Amino acid sequence: MSSFDDLRQSVLDANLALPRAGLVTLTWGNASAIDRELGVFAIKPSGVPYEQLSAADIVVLDMTGEVVEGHRNPSTDTPTHLALYQAFDSIGGVVHTHSTWATVWAQAQHEIPLFGTTHADLCARPIPLTRALTEAEIEDDYELHTGTVLIEAISASDPGQVPCALVRGHGPFVWGHSVGKAIEHAITLEEVAHTAYLTAMLAADAPSLDAAIRRKHHERKHGPHAYYGQSQGR
Repeated sequence: MSSFDDLRQSVLDANLALPRAGLVTLTWGNASAIDRELGVFAIKPSGVPYEQLSAADIVVLDMTGEVVEGHRNPSTDTPTHLALYQAFDSIGGVVHTHSTWATVWAQAQHEIPLFGTTHADLCARPIPLTRALTEAEIEDDYELHTGTVLIEAISASDPGQVPCALVRGHGPFVWGHSVGKAIEHAITLEEVAHTAYLTAMLAADAPSLDAAIRRKHHERKHGPHAYYGQSQGR
């Protein structure tokens, strides 16, 4: 038995959750998870259909991006995932999709405005949009520099407070303290993107959510005195 079996299984489960949630088409998208104690992360192989995936297909890499276990080529987005893991110790899982509504905003090259409480539950600010990559960045190391612009887009905030961003013209990247939480954030982001689009169509001048309500909704889930859900002893 490999010491990476649990990690590979968790990454397989996360990737299989993407088509079930309607977040991916064909082989688009990927999920990864990191084991910082072992100094490795695991990710979906490139171009393998989800219905054909097994735990044996999941690729394990070290923190330099070298494959340490697996017979497949890792996702082409691996350098982007690795850049996020290297930049933020609190990130335990990363998800990338081309989910329709979030990608619409990315292709429109527009951050997602904070219109309502569902958005505030996810993130206390508009969903950020990355800057455009330069031609030199694209030619030099496209996937690595995609990570660079994502890091720049959230650098003023804790990644726990801003758990996602839109890569300009491309699509969403989402993260969490675990890959399961990253999947949850990806599902929520897609709903936020959908309802924000419909809100903007109904009222082009729709205001941002009131700041006090925004703070309340975000902090009751993520603040130091969060009380949403169940806790031990309650």
